[in-house]
Amino acid sequence: MAIARHGRGPAAVARAYASQVHPVFMLPPVATALFGAALAGDFEPTVALVYAGAAFFAVYTAHVKDGYVDFHRRGEDDDHPMTERGCRLGLAGATVGFLACLAGVALLAEPAAAPLAVAVAVPMWLIGYLHAPQFDTNPVTTTLGYPVGIGLCLLGGYAAQTGSLAVAPLALTLVLVVTLAGVKIVDDTQDYDYDRSIDKRTVAVALGPERARRLAVGALAVGVFAVVPLTLTGVLPPSAPAASLAFGAVVAVAVRKDAATATMLLVRGAYLFLAGLLVAVFFRPLAGAGVALPDVTTFGPYTYLATEALFGAAAAVLLVRAGRAAQWRAARTVAAVYPIAYVWDWYTLKVGVFSIPMRTGIELLGIPLEEHLFMIVVPAVVLGVHETLHGDGRAGREE
Repeated sequence: MAIARHGRGPAAVARAYASQVHPVFMLPPVATALFGAALAGDFEPTVALVYAGAAFFAVYTAHVKDGYVDFHRRGEDDDHPMTERGCRLGLAGATVGFLACLAGVALLAEPAAAPLAVAVAVPMWLIGYLHAPQFDTNPVTTTLGYPVGIGLCLLGGYAAQTGSLAVAPLALTLVLVVTLAGVKIVDDTQDYDYDRSIDKRTVAVALGPERARRLAVGALAVGVFAVVPLTLTGVLPPSAPAASLAFGAVVAVAVRKDAATATMLLVRGAYLFLAGLLVAVFFRPLAGAGVALPDVTTFGPYTYLATEALFGAAAAVLLVRAGRAAQWRAARTVAAVYPIAYVWDWYTLKVGVFSIPMRTGIELLGIPLEEHLFMIVVPAVVLGVHETLHGDGRAGREE
């Protein structure tokens, strides 16, 4: 019986099986497995490569099974390079390759590390095999299947080297899962009309494209920002936020594009994010460099004013961009909040809840000058962000 649907002979069979290697989706799992090994510090390259091979075969299984179900069972796809027999043989071959890699990890890794590495790896293949038709019809599993698989690649790569799971790989796994879930939701909005027509329950179908896009943006924002507290608490090295800064710039552009363009940008931005985290964690470019936080106290008694000027300028930019109507709304809201904030501020200062050493010493109505400005700047920043996210985009429109 034939294996390839287009052509005969070994070359046609090779082309058919090679068609299931999709670099855009296969490079991240392989790279993440190697990233997990790099997190361990000095690692054994052979073990890392064999575990990365397991990640490859798990994703290959998912692609072959997905194509088999979508074309031969559901009739969704217009074409497929393999016959049903070819798909079954491909699944068998990918499974054998995956098991061979697990055996290699068991033989090559330290005896204490092998059991945990194998235990973490097995769910990668299960996710790939069950992607279709079991997981790809539920909003949760169709969204989280690939991200969770990526997370398992990282954890398994680390476990194969150390035989344990530490805080850093667990934290980075969570960051990647949340971030990639956002990318997957955006990706699925491309097929909203078709998925809805066949009752395929993606997040976009379940929530609608607009709400799904907002959920995706929220997930991306959480993933990008999470690197910052992880760095401040010492889980990640000082240079890690640079990866968030680079990916955050991509996200800022992508969220305003159509689904196809946004997906293209976010997928490539995710590569950049992963590469930045890898450089930060493995090479630690700022380690031992004595890099310290900027010392704004050099402004002396004007330090507090300087910080308020910085954030006040940011608020002004956001509100000017949002338009005149937004500016009037912000002004009225700040005016309404100010009396409450004034009484609250006066009381907390009076009873000694906090002190402000780096200030001018000028007081107005019983509280420092800087606090009056603070009660204007903070709500203005909040309102500027709110108008940017939820405004109607018609700058300058009068109410």
